[in-house]
Amino acid sequence: MLSALRDPEPWTPGHCQDLAVRVGPFVERAHPRPGDDHGPDIIAVALQHPGGSYTPYGARYRKLDWLRCEMDKILGAWNPAYEPLTHAAADLDLPDDVGMAPANYGVHVEARRSKGTGYTLLHLDPYCQTWLASRDADRLNTELAGKAATVLPGFTVTAKAAPFHVSDHASYTDPSGADVAALLADANAGVSA
Repeated sequence: MLSALRDPEPWTPGHCQDLAVRVGPFVERAHPRPGDDHGPDIIAVALQHPGGSYTPYGARYRKLDWLRCEMDKILGAWNPAYEPLTHAAADLDLPDDVGMAPANYGVHVEARRSKGTGYTLLHLDPYCQTWLASRDADRLNTELAGKAATVLPGFTVTAKAAPFHVSDHASYTDPSGADVAALLADANAGVSA
């Protein structure tokens, strides 16, 4: 265990390899979200039971959804020698605050030409549940339905719920407490200007 901590096996993004991350004074097993594990500063992970993804969590070890994990919290690739250093080994539940914000879902508003080319006009995040992202995407599509030709001339503009891309986190706008239709109007004004 001490040698695993002193000289951890390097973790390589893109290999679907579990990793060891710091959660307070403990070390936890985390599974990176495929495609969202290449960020220079932050990646998306799901904390796992130290016994692996198919090990039951039980009453004292709750499962969390996708989280934004800063790269400096990663020790390296998961090694079974870390298991005694986990909350589960100490018979503790994961804390309410694991030091990582949710990184579940987003809404992408895309502008497409009839030729298939286009770009993303607006990214919205974070949504902790898919139904919240779908609700805002539906609301934006309803808002866009009556203005299809005038929102961005020459483009078809649509909103869709999508996984949050952690490596592109700087391009997302937080929709909390905001009117998503107003956010779209602001994004459109920035493009039109």
